[in-house]
Amino acid sequence: MDKLIIEGGRALEGRVRISGAKNAALPILAASILTSETLCVENVPRLRDVSTMCGLLTQMGLWVRQAAPGALELSGHALSNPLAPYDLVKTMRASILVLGPLVARCGHARVSLPGGCAIGLRPVDLHIKGLQAMGAEIDIAHGYLHARAQRLKGTRIVLDLVTVTGTENLMMAAALAEGTTVIENAAREPEVIDLARCLNAMGAQVRGAGSDIITIEGVDKLHGARHAVMPDRIETATFLAAATMTGGRITLEGTSAGLLDAVLDKLREAGASIAANDAEITLEAQGRPRAVSIRTAPYPGFPTDMQAQFMALDAIADGTARVTETIFENRFMHAQELKRMGADVEVEGNTAVVRGIERLDGATVMATDLRASACLVLAGLVARGETVVDRIYHLDRGYEQLEAKLSALGARIRRAA
Repeated sequence: MDKLIIEGGRALEGRVRISGAKNAALPILAASILTSETLCVENVPRLRDVSTMCGLLTQMGLWVRQAAPGALELSGHALSNPLAPYDLVKTMRASILVLGPLVARCGHARVSLPGGCAIGLRPVDLHIKGLQAMGAEIDIAHGYLHARAQRLKGTRIVLDLVTVTGTENLMMAAALAEGTTVIENAAREPEVIDLARCLNAMGAQVRGAGSDIITIEGVDKLHGARHAVMPDRIETATFLAAATMTGGRITLEGTSAGLLDAVLDKLREAGASIAANDAEITLEAQGRPRAVSIRTAPYPGFPTDMQAQFMALDAIADGTARVTETIFENRFMHAQELKRMGADVEVEGNTAVVRGIERLDGATVMATDLRASACLVLAGLVARGETVVDRIYHLDRGYEQLEAKLSALGARIRRAA
């Protein structure tokens, strides 16, 4: 099993290009189920989760071809097997995104209950309730969701909780439903907006994406289209946090500050100077960062996917911070690993109190999920001596060539078996 070996103590300097967003690419790839024509998707990151989704679509009968680096062509003209089996779904919770499109296009689907990172329950009941409200009959047996509908019907759906994948699943299903669907308490994330752009390019009629009320006028069929995936705001924020921690100066190309208001505010509070335009972000930091307290919340609040990285920042910051997690109930597993490196972290329910120390010590640590992996890599960049991060297969699910990009910025980091 691969691991990363990091020699800490170097400030990050230079330029690096940000990849397409995993959390936008996955639902957009799933949207290819909705048409028999070809969907061309550009700026697709090379990630394990993307490979898993392509494998899932291929076994359903979709034709998937790499047209160029970072570009995929997908055609659903031969879709014949509306099944998402356990052996593919178990590694990636986002596989649930095929449920809505399959029911809408094929009238039936059999989808394994999902797996993925062990950061909390993330139940799929909101997906199920929404599809049932649209007329689908859904049973759960032997670990599989069995869904059937002659044609979904537009309706009003009020989500009990804000759910990104739930909003996306129902939005895709509603694109081919009969009549108008209104999703209230919808997720407002930029990835939802990106999916809506792709669907509309395919001939869907989606309005209101980015607000908490999304309206979809169902159409009889969708056609092919070309769409470029938005930049990865979490990868962007992870590199910015790393530069802040190391006291570096970096420029990130192919990304946008408009996706990251809550994170950029906190980085400035930590002492970083940030300049940005429509195409790139430059951050400069000197000396030890100041401690910043964060509280995760649905977009446009502080993203849960950056909570772990900011805990690493606070671990070496000047002062004491409180890190409060409101989205997932089991997302502090990285705290114990940080403590192995000398961090002063105490977890109290859904809040961690982090008292910053001047320097962490390198140690062998184990990644427990995707963003915890990034947290430990960032900690290794500022630690004294060598840090070994085990079980980095999580990183390969969500960061494209992380060690290569960090090396290009001057970090001493390498992969080993």
